[in-house]
Amino acid sequence: MYNPRVLVVDDEMIVCESCKRILDEDGYIVEIALSGMEAFEKMKENTFDVVLTDLKMPGIDGMEVLKTLRKEYSETIVIIITGFATVETAVEAMKLGAFDYIPKPFTPDEVSIVVKKAIEQKSLLMENIYLRKELQEKYMFHNIVGKSKRMQDIYRIITKVASTDITVLIYGQSGTGKELIARAIHFNSQRRERQFVPVDCAVLSENLLESELFGHVRGSFTGAIANKPGLFEVADGGTVFLDEVGNISLSIQAKLLRVLQEREFTPVGGTKAKKVDIRLIAATNKDLEKMIKEEAFREDLYYRLNIVPIYLPTLKEREEDIPLLAVHFLKKYAEELGKTIKGFTPEAMEKLMKYSWPGNVRELENLVERTVVMMEEEMVRPEHLFLPGQKEKEILAEHAPMTSEDLKEIKKKIREKAVEEVERTFVLNALERHNWNVTRAAEEVGMLRQNFQALMRKYNIRAREE
Repeated sequence: MYNPRVLVVDDEMIVCESCKRILDEDGYIVEIALSGMEAFEKMKENTFDVVLTDLKMPGIDGMEVLKTLRKEYSETIVIIITGFATVETAVEAMKLGAFDYIPKPFTPDEVSIVVKKAIEQKSLLMENIYLRKELQEKYMFHNIVGKSKRMQDIYRIITKVASTDITVLIYGQSGTGKELIARAIHFNSQRRERQFVPVDCAVLSENLLESELFGHVRGSFTGAIANKPGLFEVADGGTVFLDEVGNISLSIQAKLLRVLQEREFTPVGGTKAKKVDIRLIAATNKDLEKMIKEEAFREDLYYRLNIVPIYLPTLKEREEDIPLLAVHFLKKYAEELGKTIKGFTPEAMEKLMKYSWPGNVRELENLVERTVVMMEEEMVRPEHLFLPGQKEKEILAEHAPMTSEDLKEIKKKIREKAVEEVERTFVLNALERHNWNVTRAAEEVGMLRQNFQALMRKYNIRAREE
């Protein structure tokens, strides 16, 4: 068990001993320093989670201790100990980064409570740092799987553009990994410590998308009961990823152009422009040049977005990557589920290579995940891979129940599969009847647009260009 380390800094020994006695009882490892200089020496020797320092000390005072710790030991939490006459100075110290202050004279509970809160804050801080590092590692270039020439060319491009703020437009079919490439660019850039904000432009109505991107002011429309910051404002200093940018309306395109040209935007219903510092990465599966000719996409915006184009191949266009991806996903999900699966038999891999993969990499990942969940053997054989078109009886023959619990589980899976097929057909038929107009399709079937769109996302159905 880890015992947090606390350093108490005060030129009065009685104060140091009092704090040490209180914090010893709470299970902390406590050291004391009678001056700022002694505190710095101890900081060189050991790492402390929390430092309690008096403000008024001869020589190096508490403010100097605070400033040095914030600069050189930023992960250490600082608490100020202060007398009544220096409370205003303590408040000033909090503005400079102190966590809290404890006024003299203090009770044992006051010290215990503030230090406990500081330790909790430190734990959250370290957890966030760990998660951010883990996220950055996940999107390092070496974690993007692919040795094909097409993918190697893409690696070279994103390596060059990542260190810049240049706008990138990613072209590719659904499931080819457009967001993965966008995240890789962000997490290998100077903006990696700030937000990466993805926006799916295909599933939001025009009014909702405008509000989501630019925010709105109170009273700008029915239901706007308070000011709401938009995603551009939230992402300030970071990266905004606009997926399916070809789906946005001409009016929002005009606003987006202003963001790219002037680095500013105006919230819905607002009158004052806000400055913003963001990097924009966009993606589309549409032919934007064709849309320009049909006056469905602004030519000036296209040239602003298309500074560096990246064209992602379909999975069949990078066939040599199928074995690498399949093994990568197998290892990933086997580890997550605690299963020992050594790999694919040659016959199973041949089956994967012969399939057309209309859903691209996403379809392959989903297939491997489902296979890992279902199987109990060490090697994946062809009969474990249930590709579209395979007869249900073949699946049941391979996974015939042995116990009543097995029977219940298989019946549950069959019911879920049947429901999924009905739902998918329901959505597709409604869209077909209304020429893929989402709003009209949702109205006809009696669903809220957002609920209908949720079903579309579930089955990876995207609105088509009319």
